[in-house]
Amino acid sequence: MSALSRRDLIAAGLAAAGAMPGHAATPAAPRPWGATPSPRQLAWHRRERYAFVHFSINTFTDREWGYGDESPALFDPTDFSAEQIVGAAKAGGLRGIVLTAKHHDGFCLWPTELTDHCVRNSPFRGGKGDVVREVEQAARRAGLAFGIYLSPWDRNHADYGRPAYIDYYRKQIVELCTRYGELFEFWFDGANGGDGYYGGARETRKIDAEAYYDWPSMFALVHQHQPMACTFEPLGSDVRWVGNEDGVAGDPCWPTMPDHKPSQAEGNAGLRGGPLWWPAETNTSIRPGWFYHADEDSKVKDPQRLLRLDDESVARGTNLILNLPPDRRGRLADVDVAVLRAFGDSHRATYARDLAQGAVASASAVRGAAFAAANVLDGRADTYWSPPDADHRAALTLDLPPGRTFDLIRVREHLPLGARVTRFALDLDSGGGWQEVATGECIAAQRIVRLPRAVTARRLRLRVVEAPACPAIGEVALFRQVAPAAVALPAARADKAIAAGGWRVVAASAPGAERLFDGDAGTAWQVPLTGDSGEASVTIALGRSERVAGFVLTPSRAVMTDAAPPKRYRLELSRDGRAWRVVAQGEFSNIANALTPQRIGFAADAAAFVRLTLIGLARPGARVAVAELQLSAP
Repeated sequence: MSALSRRDLIAAGLAAAGAMPGHAATPAAPRPWGATPSPRQLAWHRRERYAFVHFSINTFTDREWGYGDESPALFDPTDFSAEQIVGAAKAGGLRGIVLTAKHHDGFCLWPTELTDHCVRNSPFRGGKGDVVREVEQAARRAGLAFGIYLSPWDRNHADYGRPAYIDYYRKQIVELCTRYGELFEFWFDGANGGDGYYGGARETRKIDAEAYYDWPSMFALVHQHQPMACTFEPLGSDVRWVGNEDGVAGDPCWPTMPDHKPSQAEGNAGLRGGPLWWPAETNTSIRPGWFYHADEDSKVKDPQRLLRLDDESVARGTNLILNLPPDRRGRLADVDVAVLRAFGDSHRATYARDLAQGAVASASAVRGAAFAAANVLDGRADTYWSPPDADHRAALTLDLPPGRTFDLIRVREHLPLGARVTRFALDLDSGGGWQEVATGECIAAQRIVRLPRAVTARRLRLRVVEAPACPAIGEVALFRQVAPAAVALPAARADKAIAAGGWRVVAASAPGAERLFDGDAGTAWQVPLTGDSGEASVTIALGRSERVAGFVLTPSRAVMTDAAPPKRYRLELSRDGRAWRVVAQGEFSNIANALTPQRIGFAADAAAFVRLTLIGLARPGARVAVAELQLSAP
């Protein structure tokens, strides 16, 4: 008789145990614990990664937020290709597309009859085009899901802030929910109210978003026509914002939340045992901005950064929505496409083979044959391992085939039963006994643990360290990372920046204003400031007369709990330092969350002195913080 391996003995023992008297009856499944996902939320969790596509008037004005007074004639892509955009997203391993059908400027990418501010009145396809239709159909052909972003804020509409606009907005929702097939997500942005064109009024309009929009009625309207579309962001929606636009989820990031409007910190971390199943979506752009800017071609996130981004979002159980902004052709830039393909090839190669397959699974306890330890290896979403109800600290062991080398460990809970595991640990035995290699909080949809280096182990053990109910583990899988191919980014463009050599601070509200033009975005000028009306100013002597046609302000990206970017600005020019003229003033666009460079242009004028005044804070804080100020030539 040939010698039996340890794995053979384990397997034989488990088979014998399953055949013993008293093991035939199937015990009841565990009761769900706490909040649980709806069917559409369960389907959403399985998407994991998908694309955002920001494409509109802003693409042609080089802005992040349009004011609302832009002519539809500006929207004129020279070579629009939904197939190229969708194909690049699919090559990047993304499973869906969410298109900005209307951004804050109010311009609609579909030929609606509700407003003239749409593609009907643009040169695109001779006024017969429909960007939403083309992207939706390209996504269907590629096997990708399709979703819609529809900004609640509309800086073009004359009735924004009044009841008539709500009727208009609801009609837009119905058009988009009934014309473009099945939607997997409907995005309601949190930016609402501020400066705008508003039909020519050119004023500031403020709203109480919860009262004005009556969000529950908006969600109900979407679900009336699209029952499987997850709504995004306001309280009561299916999916929450993760609290930043860097694509970084908290660790842990619980899918459960309190039943109130969350703070950014709550959105990032979630609440263990919260009454709402309200999972986080991590959003970020492949570039610094959300819309295409040619000067950002050299700043595209490379494949290694996308890999790290995946670790900071999907690996923590959230879904990643990665923005891909088409350029003025209506295509993704070549460098974006190359990065996506390199990352996608790496991802497919890494996850092509589950190295736990062929292992023998055993557990410290099993509630019955239907809940066997082997269920974590069967690749099915409807099976799981679970011990008896009273066993909250059970352990599961995989006896691995020889020579299995891996550096990624993926664990999933059976989500219909809730987020049951509070804390867990992972141990490996490479021949010298058990060694703990990782600990963490929250498994839920999934946790992907990246080991410092690849290991060849004989056994792996998952220990449930703390749980309020017996665990229900749906999967334990192992993978070996395949590194993405390097992609060379283009050299930085020669821009129109006015050289800062010779600049001198003449006056400032606080010391250290020289940091604004030191060329280091890691340093910041900070000034004590509170509220909406406080001001901080700096006056700079340029040392020579220059033709100035704009400025770029870069907010600080440093983590500061008591500092915030500025809300508004006023820029003045002077030829002699005595007579001043205001050349630009207004509100910065999406500066609080995105922290992207703010590009402000104006009619070129000669100046030897510049005064920038920062007004108010874009979010609560005690100081305003700005990293860089760049002046632009015509």
